[in-house]
Amino acid sequence: MLCIHNTQTDPYFNLAAEEYLLKNFKENIFMLWQNEPSIVIGKHQDVWAEVNLKFVQDQQIKIARRFSGGGAVYHDPGNLNLTFIETGQIMQTDKYTIQIMNFLKTLGVHVEVDERKGLTIGGFKISGSAQSIHKNRYMHHATLLFSTDLDRLVTSLKSTSRQTPEKAGVKRSTFVKSVRSPVTNISAHLPASISIQHFKKALLYYFTINNPGIQDYSFTQADLEAIYRLKEQKYATASWNFNTYTL
Repeated sequence: MLCIHNTQTDPYFNLAAEEYLLKNFKENIFMLWQNEPSIVIGKHQDVWAEVNLKFVQDQQIKIARRFSGGGAVYHDPGNLNLTFIETGQIMQTDKYTIQIMNFLKTLGVHVEVDERKGLTIGGFKISGSAQSIHKNRYMHHATLLFSTDLDRLVTSLKSTSRQTPEKAGVKRSTFVKSVRSPVTNISAHLPASISIQHFKKALLYYFTINNPGIQDYSFTQADLEAIYRLKEQKYATASWNFNTYTL
């Protein structure tokens, strides 16, 4: 397994990196990354139904559409993203969910799994996940709310738009709607206060020692060129992020 500590915070680059790794590598991959303030919606979602567009535009929060399904999520530097990619007949997503739960236990945080495979503390969500498949490659990615601005999260994901997709030029008639859940930050439930940098280092160390044979990997120049190209041609375009008819 390759371990990539991706320090880019551009959501368009990071989503392009996921698709590039899914489609162009053979090795199993674990990638840890963060985004600047942004809304990341599922592949089959309607932006107008999911996002408070006026608030997001006023706050200069980016809107990005990912390659996988699932619901809309808010990202900021207080949120960590974990991507797992495997080659095989079936992906063992529960394996990584259990590893995340066991990691949090090492910090004194006990979580439960809800009916949608999200992780909760006392009924409040701290992690959601989504999956995608390309040929015999499987991708599972999850969020971890550590110290996210929860007020901005809630406001950003509260759609106030009356514009329908049809009025906006979108012809697709069926969309996947997000299921809203109350949320909390992991940092509020730790027995002792730690920084997100300490939390990130502990997480990287945990996954390193619990996945034998894992090797650090950094993007090569060829990787970066391909990812930036995919970003500019797809993930940073309005046609991908807003016009769901083209999906």
